[in-house]
Amino acid sequence: MALIPINWWNKEVHNFRISQDKFRKQPWANGVILLGCVVIAMLLANLPFTKELYRSFLETELTIHVASPDGFVDWFFPRGMTMEKFINDFLMVIFFFTVGLEIKREIVCGELSSPKKAILPVIAAFGGVVTPALVFTLVNHGTAAASGWGIPTATDIAFAIGIMSVLGDKVPISLKVFLTALAIADDLIAILIVAIFYGGKINLVLLGIALVVVFFVFLMKKLGEKRVGFYFVPAIIVWFLFYYSGIHATMTGVVMAMFIPMEARYNKAKFHRRARILYEGLVEAEAIHTSEAFPNGPERYYLRRLSGLTKRSIPPSYRLEHKLNPIVNFLIMPIFALANAGVEITDPSYFNVFKAIDPVMGSVSLGIFLGLVLGKPLGITAASWIAIKCKLGEMPSKATWPMLFAVACLGGIGFTMSIFVDTLSFGGLDPAVTAHLRDAGKIAVLMGSLCAGILGTVLINIVSSLQKKKA
Repeated sequence: MALIPINWWNKEVHNFRISQDKFRKQPWANGVILLGCVVIAMLLANLPFTKELYRSFLETELTIHVASPDGFVDWFFPRGMTMEKFINDFLMVIFFFTVGLEIKREIVCGELSSPKKAILPVIAAFGGVVTPALVFTLVNHGTAAASGWGIPTATDIAFAIGIMSVLGDKVPISLKVFLTALAIADDLIAILIVAIFYGGKINLVLLGIALVVVFFVFLMKKLGEKRVGFYFVPAIIVWFLFYYSGIHATMTGVVMAMFIPMEARYNKAKFHRRARILYEGLVEAEAIHTSEAFPNGPERYYLRRLSGLTKRSIPPSYRLEHKLNPIVNFLIMPIFALANAGVEITDPSYFNVFKAIDPVMGSVSLGIFLGLVLGKPLGITAASWIAIKCKLGEMPSKATWPMLFAVACLGGIGFTMSIFVDTLSFGGLDPAVTAHLRDAGKIAVLMGSLCAGILGTVLINIVSSLQKKKA
């Protein structure tokens, strides 16, 4: 049997790793993986030989049950935790934590850092939240589906930015910045909607204890603590308190993100001073041990110290965001899609978003579809027009109203956040009704997001072509 040359193998592995890195850095990569996970989830949920296994896996109990023979101790920890809840209530905390870090960065030093920069995207974001909610409510007022009004209010920034990156220079840079800032503001509003309207019955005692812990974290930050490890234990405590208090546990991620320091342990002057001392020590060690291979023992010591110095000179929030983004984009969000996009098609009417509105059940499909495809772009454009006409904001440079509307259509790509809100909606109803509405809602989110993406892409290409002809 012929052996594979080791040099060839190493070269192929190296090339594969380079290809992986290039793929991960593409702005559309996350969207491609998520679409793939949606297809896989739908197949798993509907193929005869996988659907039972798929559903039973998601319903697997992860709760630790401690009980004594005499019945004195009977304790569940955490109560009611299944694989599906673990993904939605625990893993998604990391997603929301990363979103919180991004929001904080944009507020402190990004596109939302000043009233002039923030006012137009924020007003547009409010328009893009209120209008879809109104559209959904008009369709479903007084029906069992009415509580799902929050589903079409979110924008999936990964898909929207990915599509704009593929379109290249057809979209002015100013509008790319506008939609990015709008999506971040939209995320913040969606988070508030989840926290206020989609939690359970509030346990004020546990919520009060959680707020005390959060206040302790605030004091710790004020005292200048910049070591990330000291924020980890309070985060776990707050998660459990939120989980049992009725506040959705994923809010832990957003709350804790607001307290992660954006100031490094070492400032510029201290970094240069220490770096110079360590570099001089490294050079001296190299001169003394010229016969030894690099790095020798003393050199490794100075290199480790330099590595620690550079790490401590980067603010913890930036460090965490950089480390967590690949984990969130290429692990947590795909897992979320696999767990939540798998809808068993027991009713073909799920795909008929324009079916007649039932006087009792309403039409969650129609409300979500119209909210995403029509409500989002109309709300974003109308709110932007009002803000500009009232001189509260300025039209992005080199942008026109037709192009702004075309870009606003991409705001109708709800996907991740919309599916997440769908999993929290329709509580308090009969379990069979809740399951039916949630499944119909997920299909509507996928169809609405797909149509919004196609509509936005087509309109951007048309507007860009017309503008080039005029020029």
